Amino acid sequence: MSNLEEVISRFALADLVSDYCLGVDKHELERFQAIWWEDAVWDIEFVQKFSGIDEISGAVENLIWPMWQSTNHYCTNHRLELNGDTAKGICDVYCIGNLADGQAAHVVASYHDDYERRNGTWKISRRFVNQRVFSPLTGLKLSPPGQ
Repeated sequence: MSNLEEVISRFALADLVSDYCLGVDKHELERFQAIWWEDAVWDIEFVQKFSGIDEISGAVENLIWPMWQSTNHYCTNHRLELNGDTAKGICDVYCIGNLADGQAAHVVASYHDDYERRNGTWKISRRFVNQRVFSPLTGLKLSPPGQ
């Protein structure tokens, strides 16, 4: 892989991480679906493993979105190991939002990703979500400014 190919790949993989967060937070299903290969696996620790784009889409539509009124994901420490048309990545995530009942909560986790480039396009083939914290922020409700 040339230096230019590596830089292009790194930006493409960073976009996948961002599009995951934006897709979930903004309820943009098409953006969320576009990051996964059809045969991808989304394994959320303490929740369930979802296999294939239909199960993954169903999980965000029927589990994640109904569980949360709002979410804001922040990813950092994104590190990549590229190897031709495959790559491995890790990043840490902090998510804060209001649960369906209005209670504020936060999550601290790491995303362990396997990426594949097929026909020149990078997507996630597997994401393991290693959850370390899922806690209510007792007595708090996150509100927009002025409310």
